[in-house]
Amino acid sequence: MRIIKSTENYSDSLSRLKRELAQAQCVIIGAGAGLSTAAGFTYSGRRFEDNFGDFIKKYNIGDMYSGGFYPFPTQEEFWAWWSRHIWLNRYVDAPKRVYEKLLEIVKDKDYFVITTNVDHCFQKSGFEKERLFYTQGDYGLFQCSVPCCAETFDNRDLIAQMVERQKNMRIPSELLPVCPHCGKPLTLNLRSDGKFVEDEGWHRAAKRYENFIKAAQGKNILFLELGVGYNTPIIIKYPFWEMTAKNPDAVYACINYGEAVCPEEIKRRAVLINCDIDRVLTDLLQ
Repeated sequence: MRIIKSTENYSDSLSRLKRELAQAQCVIIGAGAGLSTAAGFTYSGRRFEDNFGDFIKKYNIGDMYSGGFYPFPTQEEFWAWWSRHIWLNRYVDAPKRVYEKLLEIVKDKDYFVITTNVDHCFQKSGFEKERLFYTQGDYGLFQCSVPCCAETFDNRDLIAQMVERQKNMRIPSELLPVCPHCGKPLTLNLRSDGKFVEDEGWHRAAKRYENFIKAAQGKNILFLELGVGYNTPIIIKYPFWEMTAKNPDAVYACINYGEAVCPEEIKRRAVLINCDIDRVLTDLLQ
């Protein structure tokens, strides 16, 4: 498979994307980490330093992403780190209104969203829950670490307590989360290994996405890919390419700063914009 980059200038690509949005009978949005980065959920720099200065000083952690893999010596320190991370990236609103701009663009369309993001920004910005499929989990949910059951648990209240009551990068031991069924430690509902819990809500969302794809077959579809990288391309990027290739009425649009590419096979039905997502969405609304 030969991969190509865009040869159009920004203005031409933007105009074409506006036309494709106007003509599309349905829009399927695929969102990756780059979309939340564009919304201000950056994992390094000032935002990281302001919120994790003590961890940086003690453990020499370089950014929020790598900190998630640090082998903290105790669970109290582990949850001190993670409670801050979760609160900052799940319960605090994004600094920029990128998701709100996206909703304004597609709100009158028949749309569906599949995302690998776990920060809940779509729902917080007003997207309909029934049109969302979070494939990789949710920072706002715990699951049993065993797991003993296919159940997830809301964590907002406990995470808030962990953030409020931690001292010297440790939470009180009585706040350590445990499974209400088996008593084993709870962990985050994130797809990182074979123990990821796909609960009833996950399966309902997966089925709604499957049904939306089936109903869209033969229609003028715009596959709108936003900030999807190559960590897990088999979830969004490759399926979008394949479905575009199979449907002669489909168009693939990719907005990704530095990685706006597509296979040569669909280049005539592809809009590739190598630019900041926030800028593109702003310009689409003009």
